[in-house]
Amino acid sequence: MASVSSSSLASFLLFLCLLYFSSFFNILDAKHGVANRHNRQHQHQHTHPHTHYHPLNPRLYRAFLALQAWKRVIYSDPKNFTHNWVGHSVCNYTGVYCAPAPDDPKLTVVAGIDLNFADMAGFLPEEFGLLSDLALLHLNSNRFCGILPTTLSNLTLLYELDLSNNRFVGTFPMVVLSLCSLKYLDIRFNEFEGPLPPQLFNKSFDAVFVNNNWFTSAIPSNLGQSSASVLVFANNKFGGCVPESIVNLADTLEELVLINISLSGCLPQEVGFLYKLRVFDVGFNNIVGPIPYSLAGLSHLEQLNLGHNMMSGMVPAGICVLPNLKNFTFSYNFFCEEEGICQNLTSKGIVFDDRRNCLPEKPLQRSQKECNHVLDHPVDCLELCCPAIGSNVTTATGSVAIPPVSIPAAMPISSPLSAPSYSYP
Repeated sequence: MASVSSSSLASFLLFLCLLYFSSFFNILDAKHGVANRHNRQHQHQHTHPHTHYHPLNPRLYRAFLALQAWKRVIYSDPKNFTHNWVGHSVCNYTGVYCAPAPDDPKLTVVAGIDLNFADMAGFLPEEFGLLSDLALLHLNSNRFCGILPTTLSNLTLLYELDLSNNRFVGTFPMVVLSLCSLKYLDIRFNEFEGPLPPQLFNKSFDAVFVNNNWFTSAIPSNLGQSSASVLVFANNKFGGCVPESIVNLADTLEELVLINISLSGCLPQEVGFLYKLRVFDVGFNNIVGPIPYSLAGLSHLEQLNLGHNMMSGMVPAGICVLPNLKNFTFSYNFFCEEEGICQNLTSKGIVFDDRRNCLPEKPLQRSQKECNHVLDHPVDCLELCCPAIGSNVTTATGSVAIPPVSIPAAMPISSPLSAPSYSYP
């Protein structure tokens, strides 16, 4: 796992926020800015005393009103982050960062708030909308709860929103889709539920993390309209199949993590056209059928996890010779043959896991009875309709029941904005 400390990461992201206000979006709009932010570490400073509150600066005064209203509804602050949230000098508040306004560099505004790992409890009040100059809001690992206020729509300059690891509830927070400058959305590890709105994929986000919530229904078919480089949907209950429209993400998508979301059906050949893909994880689902030969075209692929599905057929040599492949997991499936170099991945220095398949003369494989039950009913992906979780797959010679897949409580997933190093079970 990439080992960038959370504090260093948060500090540098806030530094970028200040650059953002100073350069009118030119720096933060650079291609793949999300990934690059994790390869450098910087330290930022609070603004100088002359930037503090002044009666002629109404924007700092509105920020003061918002922060005081927020402080009143924070009912637990064990690390005393808000102990100095007193008086009008909001730029001195812990976790609050100021910078010149993009529309008036002589005017100081509250540009960022970073309360990551503060362990605060409370909620976001309606007055939060007064913080209309925010470019960055980080609330990772707190105990904020409730529904996001609709007044967040006033944060038209917000570039990064991290609400992860809290207790927010309700359906997908549609208010975030009204934020025209937003590029990075992280709402993972909350208690959001219901379907993902198709409008999510019409936005120009660079990274979207919705994993570890209670989302249901299938992934919207317009997934391919997204322009994201990172999509993490893991540990929800979506069901359905991987939309074929995913091919339209070929020019941008680098990480796709779909682990444990009740996917079924076959993997579409279109996945193999995502030529920039570095991480592809569909482990712990109900996927059937063979590995698409098109995956042999993913020359940038580093991490491939097909483990814990119902896939069958041959492991093609084209995948095993991918030039950048470092980790290939296809355990707990029903593969019956490894082609060419796939029989000896150790010689290529690839970390692999081929347990619990139907591979002759390989250790730790399934019983013949288990293998026959699936292999005697081959799947025709051209004829297969996308089934719901727990239903039967219609094959050329009958039907095979797809059992729900269980997943361990502590399953590694991709870390935001970093090239993850997976530890597969």
